[in-house]
Amino acid sequence: MSTITRIDCGPRMSEAVILGNRIHCSGMIPEDTSLDITGQVQQALAEIDSLLAKGGSDKSKILTATIWLSDISDFAAMNKVWDAWVVPGHTPARATVEARLNDPDMKVEIMVVAAI
Repeated sequence: MSTITRIDCGPRMSEAVILGNRIHCSGMIPEDTSLDITGQVQQALAEIDSLLAKGGSDKSKILTATIWLSDISDFAAMNKVWDAWVVPGHTPARATVEARLNDPDMKVEIMVVAAI
């Protein structure tokens, strides 16, 4: 049986869970919701970088990404930040959808699964 490792485990959720050679990250959100979509995406991606590093991985090993936008009209602006962040030739399978997020000022939430 494989060992399950939880990163930053809280009473409701873990920031990430490692099983075998994969790290499953929770949805990462921006700390500063007063920022525009560009700033919020940059912050969420920085959180992903940090969390992947804690689990012994990095963005070049992301297998899948799910992105929730509070307003799908932010899609192009989000993609501009995303495209500058991802590693060319190592882009993950990805889905992007519009959804009502838990904070009305939040514009984005991003969840990834990566290899270790």
